[in-house]
Amino acid sequence: MEEQPAVTSRHVAKGVGTTLLARIGGLIEVVSQPLYVWMFGLASFGLYTVLWAAINLFENIFDLGMTSAMQRTVPQARDDKEAARSLRAAIILGVGPNLLVAVMATIFAPQIAPFLNVAAKDQVLVVPAIQLFIWALPLWAFVEIATSALRARHLFGPEIRLRIVWEQIIRLVLAASFFMLGFGLVGLFIAHMISLAITVLLSFRLLHRHYDLRITFGRGDPESRMFGETFKAGISALPYNMVARLFGDAPSIVLNLMLPGAVGASAAALYMFARKISSLVQLVRTAFSYVLAPLASSAFRHDKSHVRELYGFATRIMTAIVLPLALVMAGGAMPILGLFGSAADQARGAVILLLLARAIETVIGAAQPVLQVVSGYGRQIIASAAGLLAAIAIGVVLVPIAPLSGMAAAVGIGLIISGFIPLVQLHVHDGLHPFSDGFGRVLSTAMLVSIPALGLALLASALPDAVSLPLVTLIAMGAIWCSGRLALPEADRRSLGKTGRKLRLIPA
Repeated sequence: MEEQPAVTSRHVAKGVGTTLLARIGGLIEVVSQPLYVWMFGLASFGLYTVLWAAINLFENIFDLGMTSAMQRTVPQARDDKEAARSLRAAIILGVGPNLLVAVMATIFAPQIAPFLNVAAKDQVLVVPAIQLFIWALPLWAFVEIATSALRARHLFGPEIRLRIVWEQIIRLVLAASFFMLGFGLVGLFIAHMISLAITVLLSFRLLHRHYDLRITFGRGDPESRMFGETFKAGISALPYNMVARLFGDAPSIVLNLMLPGAVGASAAALYMFARKISSLVQLVRTAFSYVLAPLASSAFRHDKSHVRELYGFATRIMTAIVLPLALVMAGGAMPILGLFGSAADQARGAVILLLLARAIETVIGAAQPVLQVVSGYGRQIIASAAGLLAAIAIGVVLVPIAPLSGMAAAVGIGLIISGFIPLVQLHVHDGLHPFSDGFGRVLSTAMLVSIPALGLALLASALPDAVSLPLVTLIAMGAIWCSGRLALPEADRRSLGKTGRKLRLIPA
């Protein structure tokens, strides 16, 4: 493997741009979910929501942290053979357990089904839905590991076709086609499985271009150190990955189990709407996390000062983007929820709480991906455990009082704690923190831009949805541009390269 040049903020900016495009699948879900609700009904879509949440949750547990492991092992591998062996280990350790879970769930589906609360008309579908949909688990595990392997090679663009075209758009087209053919809710499950199968096949093709699959899928080398290194890196990241997924998917499952019948199914769907809306803020942090982990791992090979540069740059850029975005979306929550139908108004409090929590998490959250690849293995567990315990304690008190808002408050506080602790750990143990090079000015200026934008969004929300939603969108875009132009230091804006020039953040 050739020695790579030192990693700079330009690498981060370029990688984040393509990764954000790849994560636009989250935006497509905000559009597709109202269509699914229209086609199948709120309660029926709630069944699909709960099962897909369970798939995501189990995948993040039983992949043993392999998606994070490769962000550490592949960039630090000594040659291409070791990189291919790390991928081999990740597939064995990550997909194998998910296959076993799929077999067990298929056998015990009749025993699992009674725990799910669904509308009366959907009860007959629960067992066959579990037996079919559980096989999305190993397929999804492979897709997650394959795309993680590409990111570990600093290849952030290939996910765009996989996550937008095949994972999202084809699923929507197939689901609509099956609906028109009279398949009902079953058609949505079938469409999801077909779109995942296509994505798996395309993942093989992409892996073949960038890894030696003769080594990956050939006979194992008992003397290779990569199996053990990949296992250790994955297990150390697993608690954080599990907690992150618990924060994302467990609330819908818990609400479904707590509330009876169609009410439980509808509550699961409503919380998922709130979560998907807040994910538009989260995707900024996710994009930076995907890019920072492998780049920081590579930079660590050169000099810790390079890691400090990337860490600070990412934090400043995220702050300038997410503060105006989150506050404008909170002000415009009602017209956004209008996309999901009149019943979605019940989720307004949950949306606002999750948006604010995601904004705070993003400002302090660049620490976690850096911690995963440059610091001690055991330190990642502390933040995950503390955040989860806090969320459970708060949820026990608040959820019985106000299910949707109480769950959002518990999750939000847990997310903030989970993000804050790695910030402290990196500073104490590794001498790294992102709050230099003008961060205070970035934060204060971004807030000065965001507060008036929030007021404009609240005024726009008083108008009919057909008018207010486009206005809120324009206000958000304008606020983000002003924040970037006024808050960011010139050096950061220049690091954005062509994007910065096209957006007129820097002189042409």
